[in-house]
Amino acid sequence: MKKRTKIILLTAGILLLIIISAGIYTYNAIFKPFDHPETVYIYIDEEKSYDKVIDQLQEKAGIPNERIFNLLADRMKYINNIKTGRYAIKPGTTMLDAIRLLRSGVQEPVNLTFNNIRNMESLAGRLSSQLMADSLSLLEALTNPDIAAGYGFNSQTFGAMFIPNTYQVYWDTSVKGLTDRMKKEYDAFWNSNRKKRAEDIGLTPLEVSTLASIVEEEATYADEYPIVAGLYLNRIKRGMRLEADPTVKFAVGDPTLRRILFKHLEVESPYNTYKNDGLPPGPIRIPSIQGIDAVLNPVSHNYLFMCAKDDLSGRHNFAVTHAEHARNARAYQRALNERRIY
Repeated sequence: MKKRTKIILLTAGILLLIIISAGIYTYNAIFKPFDHPETVYIYIDEEKSYDKVIDQLQEKAGIPNERIFNLLADRMKYINNIKTGRYAIKPGTTMLDAIRLLRSGVQEPVNLTFNNIRNMESLAGRLSSQLMADSLSLLEALTNPDIAAGYGFNSQTFGAMFIPNTYQVYWDTSVKGLTDRMKKEYDAFWNSNRKKRAEDIGLTPLEVSTLASIVEEEATYADEYPIVAGLYLNRIKRGMRLEADPTVKFAVGDPTLRRILFKHLEVESPYNTYKNDGLPPGPIRIPSIQGIDAVLNPVSHNYLFMCAKDDLSGRHNFAVTHAEHARNARAYQRALNERRIY
């Protein structure tokens, strides 16, 4: 009897040690941090694939124990409750922490940045490279006249609503969520001070954006923006046509033109400011904050004409009289001829 009791006690002891060891192993596995020295990001798209989540975690962070992770995910009902988004797995995060984070849907926002945008196609591409939304869905929205009208714009002016800057948004934000946010940012940008400045120079906010887009296309260097803006405003005040070469390039559909010929000046388009009075119907690119503020705060001068310098530096000679401008233009044309730029 004593021998049997000893065997039972020994067996029980061994089982207890096994249970304790298994418990310690499981506990350590559950609470062992991921093996990565810095924050990594997990992206979950609309497919909501658990396998892809596992692949990303394994590749970027190194799952301490994939088998236990799967058991935890199943027990915590995460596998069938996957949420889209961008999630930060920080150093020290355990498997339990990670599952709780992913299941909660508490995301890390992205810094959405866009600038130097020429058209809606470029904007859609830039946005889609930073968000879950694909470029086609974005482009369809950005070129939809009904959507533009819903925000108080039209197809020609909709680009002005997108103020180039850096914005914190969620990676999986919807297209509508994004355009709503951009309208909110547009309204905040056009505060009472900027509206007052626009009124002082006799333009609406949309007209300011349109003129800013021309200024930016005309001037290579930002320090010339306020000077160029002042020149165009002088022409507007005098009832002169803008005669801005960038609007001709836009009208003919070739922003790379180095030389504007007479045939280009004759193109029939509401954007051709050599043939039409006033501003074109909308921006010829998405203007920057710097460009807009240059129009709102122009340099005061008497210049009415401008011409690229004959050193082809991208800077301009400014003139008050047409005779002075003609001399500058001849020098520039001569420089183009010498370099065989046609």
